[in-house]
Amino acid sequence: MSRKEKYEQKTEELLCPIVEEYHFELVDVEFVKEGGTWYLRAYIDKEGGITVDDCELVSRRMSDLLDEKDYIEESYIFEVSSPGLGRPLKKEKDYVRSVGKELEIRTYRPIKREKQFFGILKSFDETTVTIEMDDGEEMAFAKTDIALIRLAFDF
Repeated sequence: MSRKEKYEQKTEELLCPIVEEYHFELVDVEFVKEGGTWYLRAYIDKEGGITVDDCELVSRRMSDLLDEKDYIEESYIFEVSSPGLGRPLKKEKDYVRSVGKELEIRTYRPIKREKQFFGILKSFDETTVTIEMDDGEEMAFAKTDIALIRLAFDF
């Protein structure tokens, strides 16, 4: 396990009780370097959406724990955020919640000369995702071929 993965896993362990106390969902944790600065980001959600005040509640509680535990060697900025509209499906619960909803799938390589697909999520398992296209055809994708999978949204 990489240092990055260890930081993310430890952060998840510390965050879960805080997030659950407020009846929120911990969507994801990432430790990423952007423009020379490290960021530790936690994405939270709840039915009806997350507010800035919700993010602040979790951030204040977690910041104290981060100072106390001090397990990250690099200097970093801690952020708590909503996953937003373009939220990717990452965990099984994301897929479960999305069955019957329209998805956008982008693949690493073209499939039938296309790299972007839209359809209703019909089923999934550990290795594949199946959607029903507008024409009624079902398409199965290997998860290893998927660069991005998220709920489709119209404006």
